[in-house]
Amino acid sequence: MALTKDQILQADDKRKVEVDVAEWGGKVWLRTMTGAERDSFEQLFSGDSKSNLHNVRAKLLSRVLCDEDGKRLFSDAEVNALGERSGMVLDRLFDQARELNGMGEAAVE
Repeated sequence: MALTKDQILQADDKRKVEVDVAEWGGKVWLRTMTGAERDSFEQLFSGDSKSNLHNVRAKLLSRVLCDEDGKRLFSDAEVNALGERSGMVLDRLFDQARELNGMGEAAVE
């Protein structure tokens, strides 16, 4: 049986996972992005300039780090502050966020 428009729009298709970050002394939540959020993220890297990759980990993580209700913890204006955290931690969370969001290397590059 085919889904109706209402069934599609009401489906709870967003996931979030809790991740332990010992270096920060606790756990964080990572969530999937909406289609619009993902398009917006990928738009940052359109064009020929590789300079857009600056702070790429923080740019992605600012969109997916959330509270227990799925609300973003970091605004776009706070990306640079997030980017100042440990590169090792950001890298690990970045990999988990990419996996959760079904993003391969090509999506970031």
